[in-house]
Amino acid sequence: MKTLALRLYGENDLRLERFDLPEITDDEILADIVTNSICMSDYKATIQGANHKRVPKDIATNPVILGHEFCGKLLKVGKNWQHKFRVGQKYGVQPALNIPGHEHWAPGYSFRWIGGDATRIVIPKEVLELDCLLTYDGDAYYKSSIAEPVSCIVGAYRCSYHFKPGEYVHQMGIKNGGSMVVLAGAGPMGLSAIDLACHGPEHRPGRMVITDIDQARLDRAAQIFPVAHAKECGVELIYLNTAGAADPVALIKSVNNNEGYNDVMVFAPVPALIEQGSALLGYLGCMNFFAGPSHGDFKAAINFYDVHYMGHHIVGSSGGNTKDLQDSMNYAAQGLITPSVMITHVGGIDSVAETTKILPKIPGGKKLVYTHVSMPMTAITDFAKLGEKDPYFAALADICRRNNDLWCSEAEAYVLKHAPRLEQDSVI
Repeated sequence: MKTLALRLYGENDLRLERFDLPEITDDEILADIVTNSICMSDYKATIQGANHKRVPKDIATNPVILGHEFCGKLLKVGKNWQHKFRVGQKYGVQPALNIPGHEHWAPGYSFRWIGGDATRIVIPKEVLELDCLLTYDGDAYYKSSIAEPVSCIVGAYRCSYHFKPGEYVHQMGIKNGGSMVVLAGAGPMGLSAIDLACHGPEHRPGRMVITDIDQARLDRAAQIFPVAHAKECGVELIYLNTAGAADPVALIKSVNNNEGYNDVMVFAPVPALIEQGSALLGYLGCMNFFAGPSHGDFKAAINFYDVHYMGHHIVGSSGGNTKDLQDSMNYAAQGLITPSVMITHVGGIDSVAETTKILPKIPGGKKLVYTHVSMPMTAITDFAKLGEKDPYFAALADICRRNNDLWCSEAEAYVLKHAPRLEQDSVI
């Protein structure tokens, strides 16, 4: 079975190639991929090459397939797994495998035959034995691709914790009915945090403050999640632009009765934001450092007087576990959440290499890829302009406009039917 895949050979050496996959064993599964979304981690792996902790040292001769946020359907199931999986099932993969002896190995970084930027892959026995192949019953493939970043928010909410004075029992999760502030929270991950706070079945703050220094991002967030709608969900939602504020901490506390917050989440790896977060914590408050820094010597000042006397505590989360991912896929399939709030660009597999290499320079949120089609990586906001000359983009603009300018199942169906095909979906 041939595949078309984007492979990493070294630092900034990405090649889109068509090659043969090996015949699967009884312990493997052959699968088709329909969607993948590009992660900042893909950019880090690309610029670091074999120096990345998840990437093998021999990629110059044994390249790996990039991408770990993918969804497709199963094509051929090895004999030893036919009791659990069947041909035609939609699926997602938990990339955090935690293989003993190879704890950092993950699809999209470490394997020759599995990664999201491909049309077909071989799912290895490691993924299956660790229960990291997850089934998905939603109406659109992209929702499962975006479930991986959503699961990072689910995990962040769950790994935060609180406790009562004098007790040593941690109550896991953000404080229900409490006050929460998300610093630098109007980006794609922040939108997902709002979505889960308002619509998720678990933890719901009574007050949620979203800060940012970009008014356009705040305005888009407010368009997608209006304050009035959040109130109907039981959440007092406040958008706050801290740009130019002489005292950002005082400003942020002013909308919380001049008090500290039960939960503080930091969504950008900026030392000043961490220090701001420390100052915003209330009694027994929890700060979650969510954003991943690129450098191993990243540091910021924390008020340890308040750690000792005020019960301030800090957690960090990176990714979600398998339950977080399965729950995120189920939330999307059930229509509880809207993962498309994170998507700002859509393209085909032929756009992935260049997009990945310059990812930090491209504004907006998640970049969604349809692996079987040819399409430039295009901002949803540019569809209408392009549609003045191209009926394909005109149709996509009309579909998204009817969906609050968000990507949707109808848009996916249109792409899969009308976009130029590089490869057809497989039929076994």
